[in-house]
Amino acid sequence: MSLFDLTGKVAIVTGSSRGIGKAIAEELAAHGARVVISSRKQEVCDEVAAAINAEHGAGRAIAVAASISDKGQLEDLFAQTKEQLGPVDILICNAASNPYYGSMDGIEDEQFRKVLDNNILSNHWLMQLALPDMRAKNGGAIVVISSIGGLRGSATIGAYNVSKAADFQLVRNYAVENGQHGVRINAIAPGLVKTDFARALWENPEALERTEAALPMRRIGEPRDIAGAAVYLSSPAAKWITGQMVVVDGGATI
Repeated sequence: MSLFDLTGKVAIVTGSSRGIGKAIAEELAAHGARVVISSRKQEVCDEVAAAINAEHGAGRAIAVAASISDKGQLEDLFAQTKEQLGPVDILICNAASNPYYGSMDGIEDEQFRKVLDNNILSNHWLMQLALPDMRAKNGGAIVVISSIGGLRGSATIGAYNVSKAADFQLVRNYAVENGQHGVRINAIAPGLVKTDFARALWENPEALERTEAALPMRRIGEPRDIAGAAVYLSSPAAKWITGQMVVVDGGATI
């Protein structure tokens, strides 16, 4: 059996209608998992699930819309997943938000709370929902998509970076508590990736050229670059790795 074989595993990927989440869901399915596509809008989730089923066969993907800011919707996400596919083996906490750009001393309380709620509290909720069944089976993998922003300061996305740094500690604490139950919990810290989140930069040729010139690998990332790390951390290949943060950034932080 391949170290990366996920045949029969059930995976929820939040924020998987596009970008990094979509790429992760596609690669998990390619490695044998049955995947749940989830984001706020049912229609776009349906489209992604249909494409995966067309490629890998009926029943490999389902779509369940849910907002990460609504605990009731997340509870329904897990209930529907269990009813249709079975207990969750893999959870990818990918969805996040950043409603503010600028100095932290200018951010409104409501904006700061939204960042913390969507990027930290929602991941806490998702783990709480996934862990009972994982512990019961003595196995499971949770991966939080954080950011290299959590490793550095910023004059424009400081609140976002605070939330991403907190995700690292969330992972470490949950890993300490659940390693004895066979559940592994890790984080991925992507650098700049070609997604809608960073569209303003990579659509500006001059800004993109400056950014890529400073990277050892001379290019920004593609969503699939992050998907490979997610497959690895979800698979038997990483069965002795927990509480870690894996940087995938083309060398930006070095």
